[in-house]
Parts: sequence; structure tokens; C-alpha cells
Amino acid sequence: MQWESEALLLGLKPHGESSAVIEVMTPEFGRHLGLLKGARSRRLQPTLQPGNTLLVNWKARLETHLGFCTVELHTARAARLMEGVAGLYGVQIVAGLLRYLAEREAHPGLYRAAEALLDNLGDALTAGALIARFEVMLLDELGFGLDLSTCAATGRRDDLVYVSPKSARAVCREAGTPYAARLLKLPPFLRQDAETAPDVAEVIDGLKLTGYFLDRHVAEPRAQPLPTARGQLMEKLAQLSARP
Repeated sequence: MQWESEALLLGLKPHGESSAVIEVMTPEFGRHLGLLKGARSRRLQPTLQPGNTLLVNWKARLETHLGFCTVELHTARAARLMEGVAGLYGVQIVAGLLRYLAEREAHPGLYRAAEALLDNLGDALTAGALIARFEVMLLDELGFGLDLSTCAATGRRDDLVYVSPKSARAVCREAGTPYAARLLKLPPFLRQDAETAPDVAEVIDGLKLTGYFLDRHVAEPRAQPLPTARGQLMEKLAQLSARP
């Protein structure tokens, strides 16, 4: 078995004195592991930084084997990501979220979305909005998609401001207001018809919404908590929201 593909580096673990097992996300072969000899050399250190896109050549005698790989740098973005809080948190969050996917299962849309997200992490507000949208896409790919198109109670397509925690369906203001304390807020930027950029409060609401369903359907059943950096990003956003 052998393949070659561009791949987003998620992380690596030392193996022996000089090698490492690298973890990558590819568009066609999904999340994949491979043994890279000489990975801990000075020559490869700048290349093997989470967030970089690599050209990976992987081969193994059998498809089920760990396999060996070689790498070349395709797109260097790790240095830029490490310049600010949004980038540092963002790359950790994306890597953690992609680990919820089964190994070797193709998700080309998520791969492209992850690259686009990492290329546009300018500040905490932008990062939070992009991550919330990415998590909506991830939930859909995992089979737990949110239905944000129509009101679960009335069928209306306008003024959708809540989401039912039970059905994961949108609820309009008229039907949801009497039960607002039991519903999750649906910020406008998560709807397909969104026309304006979100403010800090809306981004926090978006992350609370996606976090609720990720916890319920993915993180808790697998005993695999949401990335720590996700909570740190939300704390940063809360600090921004508290500023006058």
C-alpha cells in the first residue's frame, strides 16, 4: 500500500531516539498516522510544526499497518500561528476536533475548511466565529447535524433565534420566548442567511451552542473532552466582552 497527498500536520510523538509518529489530516485518506524516521533532526524541526501543510508519502506492506512516511513542506503557517493567542489556540482546537474523526476516513470538506480556518486566524473574535462554523460542519460530518433552516414548532424560516437542546432544531422567537431559559441561543452568523459579522457576545453564544452538542454526542460518550484551548479561547472572548 502506498499513497501521496498533501496533509495538515496535527501533531507528533517521539519514537525511539530520532524518529516520531506523525499525525496528519489528508483530504482523501482522512486522519492518518505514520512513522517518520529522523523526525527529530534539526533539518525537519521547522517543517514538523502543527498547522503546517506537508506533502506526505506513506507506504506500508499492509493497509492496516502503521506504515512509514516521508515529508516535504508544502505550506508554512506555524510560525505565523504562534505569533498570537488566536493562532496558538486555533491550531490546538482544530487538531483536537479533527481527532474526533475515525482514522483513515475521508472528509475532504473538513480538510479544506480546516486549512481555510488556519489561514484566517487574525484575532480571538475572528477565530471564535470560524471555529464555531467549523464545529457546525464537524457535527454534520459526524452524523449529529443541527437543523437551523426552519422553526421546529411553526415551520417558519425567519426570526430563528433559539435551538432546542433536545431536537437540535431551530426555534423562532415567537415560539421560543416562553421557554427561552431552556433553549440555546442561535446567533445570526451561524445561519446561512447571515449578512453581518458577529460581535463578541454572539460568538460566545455560537461556541456554547456547538460545544453543547459536541459534549453531548461526541466528547462525553468517548470520554474525550473538548480541547483545553477551546475553553481558553472562550475565556479570552469573555474578557473582551467585559471591556467597556
